[in-house]
Amino acid sequence: MDGAWPTHSVGEKYITAITDAAGAVPFLIPALGPRLDVDAVLAQLDGLFLTGSPSNVEPHHYAGGPEPLNNLKDPERDVTTLALIRRALAQGVPLFAVCRGIQELNVALGGSLHQELHVVDGRFDHRSDKTKTPVERYGDRHPVRLTAGGYMATLLQAETLHVNSLHGQGLDRLAQGLVVEAVAEDGTIEAARVADAATFALGVQWHPEFKPLTNRASTLLFRAFGEACSVRARARQVTLVG
Repeated sequence: MDGAWPTHSVGEKYITAITDAAGAVPFLIPALGPRLDVDAVLAQLDGLFLTGSPSNVEPHHYAGGPEPLNNLKDPERDVTTLALIRRALAQGVPLFAVCRGIQELNVALGGSLHQELHVVDGRFDHRSDKTKTPVERYGDRHPVRLTAGGYMATLLQAETLHVNSLHGQGLDRLAQGLVVEAVAEDGTIEAARVADAATFALGVQWHPEFKPLTNRASTLLFRAFGEACSVRARARQVTLVG
């Protein structure tokens, strides 16, 4: 909100990650819900990047039951992103999803979420520590193990990564069609890929957009996304010229 008026905004760290690490020009898609012509929007895009957010996907989208008190919601974003995800995958649009984004990806394809991950037996508290400075909160918090032989393990040439952690919710039932690419020590799914996607279609629970050029794994992920966007851009240009 800007005073009494709703606003549509995106954090600068997401913008600079797309420009500097993916080599693309980002455009903000307003959360207009059913008023947005999803296919018309996707026809003009070379990729779709789903950012994190303080808000959470409303549980009625995945039969999640009663929601926690003081749960931050953004119903217009829910309607917008869930539709965009399904149509982007159907049309072969590259997709990179971060934090709330991977949760949206899982829900869009039929999965469910833990609404309060820290109260699930055996799970760590993955929430942001508000007593720390913003920069400290985005520092590495815990390791994740990459799936052996998986896309990320191959791309990054690594078995484990150390990642930041600023999420209160997490993936519960994995959607059909998603495959796990990384798991935290407590069993929390930290990355997943769309198995039969025609192009780059990956979600991570952490925030690689924070200083992506100083983190090798983040650089490689955004570069791979950017390259997939370039392929689509060339294909769209041929279609327009033809």
